[in-house]
Amino acid sequence: MFSDKFKTELFSTMRLSIPIIVAQLGIILMAVTDNVIVGNLLGAKALGAAGIGNSVAFLIASLATGGLSVLAPMVSKLFAEKDTLQMAKLFKTGFVVSILFAVGLFGLGLLIYYNFSILDQSAEITLLASTYFLIIMASNVLLFMFIYLKQFTDGFAQPNISMYITFVGLVMNAVFNYFLITGIWGLPALGLAGSAWATLLTRVIMTASILVYMLNNKVFKGLFKTETALIYTKQIKDILSKAIPSGLQFFFEIGAFTTAVIMMGWISEVALASHQIAINIASTTYMMATGIAYAGGIRVGEAWGLRNPKAIIRSGYAAYLLVFAFMTICMVLILVLRRTLLEGYIDDTAVINAAMPLLVIAAIFQLSDGIQVVGLGALRGLQDIKIPTTITFIAYWVIALPLGYVLGFTLNMGAAGIWWGLLTGLTVSAIALYIRFRNLIRPKKLIKRIR
Repeated sequence: MFSDKFKTELFSTMRLSIPIIVAQLGIILMAVTDNVIVGNLLGAKALGAAGIGNSVAFLIASLATGGLSVLAPMVSKLFAEKDTLQMAKLFKTGFVVSILFAVGLFGLGLLIYYNFSILDQSAEITLLASTYFLIIMASNVLLFMFIYLKQFTDGFAQPNISMYITFVGLVMNAVFNYFLITGIWGLPALGLAGSAWATLLTRVIMTASILVYMLNNKVFKGLFKTETALIYTKQIKDILSKAIPSGLQFFFEIGAFTTAVIMMGWISEVALASHQIAINIASTTYMMATGIAYAGGIRVGEAWGLRNPKAIIRSGYAAYLLVFAFMTICMVLILVLRRTLLEGYIDDTAVINAAMPLLVIAAIFQLSDGIQVVGLGALRGLQDIKIPTTITFIAYWVIALPLGYVLGFTLNMGAAGIWWGLLTGLTVSAIALYIRFRNLIRPKKLIKRIR
């Protein structure tokens, strides 16, 4: 059915993607852990407030997390070319770019914190969510540093280290959450804010751990050489020219889902809490799909470095096939286990009943979500950023949100209407990005691109 070379590529992509998936899963499971503990210890209002705070913080962070993701394919290309000098330059300038993202986005976060009432939530939700949001924004500075360093371990085909660190961080985050929320062992009971502080502490430890590992591993020592400490303005501009559109890709998608969270708050606190649980479950599978997308982008970048058009095509299609199989399994599991999954978050019949139809829609859009994110990853490996950014903007902001608003409010379909709008946008994005990928891998265009 498949050629031997394609089977080998499937295996290679899978082997690379598994530790990246685990690391991505660990990052989102920290949010899942926060939500499960907050929901069970503090109730629906605190869960809704955490949902608002996390969603807005994640939206802002998406500009950096999506932007910095362009580094791994660039690293893998240089790694395949054995260009150690350019890799060292990229490491230094990548650090500058990550600092620019951290400072700029934290400033934006402060602006939103002091104007949090514009989100038009209830007074109690606004009070809880704004404090939580500010602490999460501070922790995002550490997250950006971790992601920046992770791009190099992944690009050097050593994703296992970030996987192990993230797994340990996941356990620590759960322990910190419980201790700081409840205040056991003489600690002050910080309530919802304790969950945010737990995230910050965990990210400090994770970032320090990956940095110490790289400093003590001979594979990465060339990146820290003092003779390459100069900052290369041209390379910074080159990274930003790719990172900003790539960040906007994530921003447009996450922004659509964040706006959906805000619209849920207009319906009711029950709708807000139910949406938060459903989207948390869907986000878990999405982040795992991004692991396959990142691996696909790295493999495409490596094939580009080897100037091998056939390998580029195999790498792209292998990622597509893997994500299709994986998300099909996720779709079936969500449909079969949806009540069990919901009961693990909260013991509130009203919230569970409201979330049930949302999980059905979430199950349906698994395929669209996976295919569109792998499309972005494969195109990122080809350093095709700007047109995919336009596609994501149209899919989410021209189609998904307006349609969701009409279905949810004008046609009185409520929360389900908003979700049907999101599903439509995801599907449009998936189809358009696949067409774009097919167009770029035409032999003449591909050969011209990689020369």
